[in-house]
Order: sequence, then C-alpha cells, then structure tokens
Amino acid sequence: MRVQVSVVSPGAVEADVLAVPVAEPGEPPANGALDERLRARLADLATAGEVTGELGEAWLVHVEEDGLGAPRVAAAGLGPRAEIDADALRTAAGAVARAATRFGGAVAWLLDPSLELSPAEQARAVVEGAVMGAYEPGRWKTAKRRHTIERIVFVGEGEEIAEAATRAARVAEWANRARDLSNAPANELTPEELAARAADIAGEVEHLTADALGPEGLHELGMGAFAAVAQGSHNPARLIVMRYAPAGARAGVKLGLVGKAITFDSGGISIKPSLYMEDMKGDMAGGGAVVEATGAIADLGVPLEVVSVVAACENLTGGGSYRPGDILTAMNGKTIEVVNTDAEGRLVLADALWYARREGATHLLDLATLTGAMEKALGDLYAGVFANDDDWRAQVVAAGEASGDHAWPLPLHRRYRRYIDSAFADMKNQSVRGQAIPAYAGEFLQEFVGEGPWAHVDMAGTGFLTWPRPDYLAQKGGTGYGVRLIVELATRLAS
Repeated sequence: MRVQVSVVSPGAVEADVLAVPVAEPGEPPANGALDERLRARLADLATAGEVTGELGEAWLVHVEEDGLGAPRVAAAGLGPRAEIDADALRTAAGAVARAATRFGGAVAWLLDPSLELSPAEQARAVVEGAVMGAYEPGRWKTAKRRHTIERIVFVGEGEEIAEAATRAARVAEWANRARDLSNAPANELTPEELAARAADIAGEVEHLTADALGPEGLHELGMGAFAAVAQGSHNPARLIVMRYAPAGARAGVKLGLVGKAITFDSGGISIKPSLYMEDMKGDMAGGGAVVEATGAIADLGVPLEVVSVVAACENLTGGGSYRPGDILTAMNGKTIEVVNTDAEGRLVLADALWYARREGATHLLDLATLTGAMEKALGDLYAGVFANDDDWRAQVVAAGEASGDHAWPLPLHRRYRRYIDSAFADMKNQSVRGQAIPAYAGEFLQEFVGEGPWAHVDMAGTGFLTWPRPDYLAQKGGTGYGVRLIVELATRLAS
C-alpha cells in the first residue's frame, strides 16, 4: 500500500495528529501557520519542562482548539537548533509516526521555513522518517495492535514539496520491503524465494526483467567460487539477474549492481559462534537491497540502464560442504585457496562481479554485509566504501549522505594485496593476521571487477541491527540500507 502525501493550508488539515517541530529548549517553529493559542500552550509546557525539544521526543497533547484539524498535537523534538539536519527530522518524524500508529494512520507535519533545510528537503526527510520509523518488524506475530501510516499531510507552501515527498515515500516503501526480506526467517526466504521476489517485482513495473540460474547454470558459467559456497546446502543456489532497459536511457552508461545474498550463514565448516547466529538470516541484506532498489529505479522511471546481479545461497555444513584447504577456480579463471569457509561473501561476489562486468556494466557497485571488522570500525551508522576510482567512490559517498544511507570513504592500496597472497593459488580468501580486514577483502574483490569504475560498500554494521538504534531506525533487524543510496546514485548518474 502506497502512503498518500499532500500539501495543505493550515485550515485544511485533517489528521490523527499534527506534529509541530520543536528545537531545544522547547522552541516552536517561527511559522505564522501555528495557532497562537497552541503556541502559547507549547510555551507553557516548555516553561514547565514538559516539552524540551530533545531529539526524538514526541510529546503528545490532546487539544480542543477549533481549526487545527487534528485532535492531538505532537511536539516533535529536533534537538539543538544548530545541529538540526535531515537525520534529526527523520528521527523526530519516526518518533511521531510510532506514537501515531497507536490510534490512527494519518500524520500532519508543520514545515518550518526558518530551518536551513528547504521545505522540500524537510518534507523528504520527514516522509522517510515516518515511513521507515513506523515499520513493524514483527510480521510473524499473531496479534496486531498498531495502525499503519497511510497518509502524511504537510502544512506549508511550495510546488516542489509534494513532488519531493511523494518520491521519498515511494523509495522508503521499497526500503521497507528490503527490510522485510532481511527479517524473513531462512526457512521462508530461501535463494529460490528471493529469486521469486525478483520475478514478482519484474511483473509489477515496466522495462524490467528478472531471470535466475541454478547450480547447473553456475557450473556452465564456470562460477567455481559461488558454486562451492552453495554446495553444502540442500536449498539450491540462485544467480538472480535483473535487467532494466528504459526508453531514453542515458547513452553509454550501464550501472551494474551486485549484491551478496547469503540467506543463512552458519559459517560453514569454520562455524560461527552460536550467540546471535539467528541474525545470520540477515546476511542477504546487500542482495535484498539490490533487488528492491532495482525495483525502485524502475518504479520511478529513472532513465538509466541497469543490470543487477545477486548471488543467493546458503552457507551450511554438510557432507558436501567446501572445506578449508580447497582450491577454487572463479569465473575469470583465477584460483582461490580457501582458508576460512566463513569468508564466503567475497567468494560469491567474485563471480557475480565478473558476470556483471561481462554483461556490459560500465560502472559497478557491490553491497555486502561482508566483514565484522567494518562494524567494529564504524559501528551501525556508516558503511565503508572502497573503490578503484576516486571520483566514483566520491559519487557513492555523496549519494549515501544525501539519501540518509551514510557511507564513509576508505582506502585501497596495492600493498594490502600481500594479505591474500597464497603459496598454492593465485590468492587466498582470508588472512590470519587480523589486520586491515575490510581493506584486504576489498583488494580480493578488486581481482574480479575487470576494467572500469567499481566501488564496494561493506555494510556489515548498517544492514542488520542486532540492537535498535536511537533514531528513526529504532527496531532490531533489517534496515533497508542501500536502497536509498542506490536510487540516489542512479538518479544522479542518469542526469
């Protein structure tokens, strides 16, 4: 269901709650649309210390004033005025949306022209925060106690507001679908089911096709690295390929998106610790983001040709599992010594990257929950970006910052290559030194990207939350990270 977005005058509001953004220490917006009686009431509450403007606060008050169009007002905390940015608005909107779902599905938001963000930028951030902040991860619970956000109304002026907000709502909904995939249990979301989801998307939007190759297809292509990871599971692997070819696409440019989709990762023979292993259903978050973002690009009609390649399989133990010490031959002919079967993501990506380049991708971007070390380095807020081209890396980082999927540039260097030198093969898939883990993983992937710009997004900390974050992504589980970044990047690349 699509969230409806509209822009109205103050006297035309009809909603379950009217959100009034408030900066610390309880400062309401400098907006003539705010009813003076309500302004006075908020000032009294601020004086009493009940409304503080603290970031993420959503203080609700029932009102009886005529003309507001809502029975409740939420004082939405933005934090200190000097620190208000798009993330602050997303966080405040998420708090309001979660509060509103207790009694209805319609939220009105009073835009503040005194903020440094334009009304359109405010609207975009508010929609993202509300739609993603109200997300409910408990799809499998039998009791449903909350409403869903169905309508967001902005009180303000500007022709660009509705367009920006509507687009943001559509992208945020696609991000929430990626969260659904990440949160789905592995007994439900198998590689075959992820391929079926890609096919469903292709049936919903124009100019998009989806195909999937099974184990025989992998062997015919010579994908020895991907096939080896998959061979321990009874659920067969799928190489999911989505192609978007709209009329009027930018000539000479084809964006290649590659996603790691390990639908369950036990670590294989190099088995993981049992603590939090249940979260390893989320090791397909990068691939899920690629699938849903490709759908979003087609849904929005972005004039850019795209080929998306998602390597989907399980990494399990069994009589057929690949072993430490095995030597694999990847699609590009290079050989890989397996040191650790839990360093499987780079193996499946190796073949998928080469395939995407073979399919004509001029610009490559891969997303993967790849290394636990990245989460240790940047936590759950930023993903790390490595690239073989400085300008392409800068474009990816800029798209992340603009979209709210934050990314940070990190270095590759040929001297990191020594960490994956092997005595027996062209390279090995892990170093035992414990140094530069995300960087040498990036160097490994660079062996398979061919000619042209490529960037690697290690989203280990940002793709699936073990613990909720104190912002609009306030729920454990999948975050939909990467969907907004990809759409923003594709939109910019198409222009």
